[in-house]
Amino acid sequence: MLYKEMTRAELLAEKEKYSHEYNLFKVKKLNLDMSRGKPSEGQIKETLGILNAMNPSTDYVTPSGINTLNYGCPDGLPECKELFSQILGVPAEKLYIGGNSSLALMFDYLMQCYAKGSSETSKPWIMQGEVYFLCPAPGYDRHFAIAEYLGIKMIPVKMTKDGPDMDQVEELVKNPAVKGMFCVPKYSNPTGVTYSDETVRRLASMKTADDFRIIWDNAYCIHDLFGREDKLLDMLSECEEAGNPSRAVEFASTSKISLSGAGVAVIAANEENLTYIKKRCARQTIGYDKANQYRHVLYYKDLAGVKKHMSILSDIISPRFEVVLNAFRAELSGLGIAEWSEPNGGYFINLNVMPGIATRVFGLCKEAGVKLTNVGATFPYGKDPDDTNIRIAPTFPSVEELSDATSLLIISIKLAALEKLLK
Repeated sequence: MLYKEMTRAELLAEKEKYSHEYNLFKVKKLNLDMSRGKPSEGQIKETLGILNAMNPSTDYVTPSGINTLNYGCPDGLPECKELFSQILGVPAEKLYIGGNSSLALMFDYLMQCYAKGSSETSKPWIMQGEVYFLCPAPGYDRHFAIAEYLGIKMIPVKMTKDGPDMDQVEELVKNPAVKGMFCVPKYSNPTGVTYSDETVRRLASMKTADDFRIIWDNAYCIHDLFGREDKLLDMLSECEEAGNPSRAVEFASTSKISLSGAGVAVIAANEENLTYIKKRCARQTIGYDKANQYRHVLYYKDLAGVKKHMSILSDIISPRFEVVLNAFRAELSGLGIAEWSEPNGGYFINLNVMPGIATRVFGLCKEAGVKLTNVGATFPYGKDPDDTNIRIAPTFPSVEELSDATSLLIISIKLAALEKLLK
């Protein structure tokens, strides 16, 4: 029954019931973390073999003749480029291999655009007055943090089931001060949406400022769950076909494929962008960790090896998603106080509770020992205008811990909704 259709007496009875259940949880003194999409211990253990994949006494020279323990090959091993080429579906010549963090590569690239311009001939963004970035919201808080650090003004764009609202995007980019857009195009953080073919093509072909750049953060490109797989068009190819070959720069890493603290990150871009990026990087580093790049090549070998490994990880992650989703379906359906995503992959479940209660839900969970992502983190400047969105990260806790945390979350949602309705 919808909560809003209950009588006051019924609401008070419900509140008394869930207040009692909430107090029972407080007695347990839980200490659980659902705030970030961290790999679990089980995922890490399944990947430890990568640390021994390279025998330094025999494997330090690659088949292409590169000594992985010495200087050289600053843009990455050819063998590692070939592996990423298979993962991303992008030609190897369009790739630049970095360190362990795609976020660091992204920050450096945006800093380059801001201080030096997005190309050899474009004016630095910092010299163009106020500049803006489009931010699909709810979205990835670390994207927003980069923009805020650089002083780039952020404009939230509504997310739909097909990706960002393209009517809104196409209207906003008519302003030449809009210089770019953040995108997590497959299993978006946190909505789980994969951009439709139409959305990708409209992004590639829309009219923008010449120095407009799409930050194509393909973080979950191969992170499928439940044996299902969403398909995503190659943005670089679509931009070339639309006559805007330099519009998008793609970022990815193995952070949630291999080891999050010791993975390999990559940039994919057209020749013009890649040449400009390499010019900067040549002044930053003589080269990234080639031994780590080669470990990944030796361990996974090819796309089939990566997919086999990801299937193992899916068997670890999928049951955690099911714990949360099954509980939501059983306890929150039909009450009119919450809606949630059911993604085919990625690391998050997007939860929207009754407007005006997300902060209260967060506080109730925190008081009883469950840490959630800060309310507002999924919006620019940390401000959720409706106080409704909560990002759920189910990967890190054990299944048993997750069951407790989800039960507490559901009780907190019900209590917060009842409090609001009883005011």
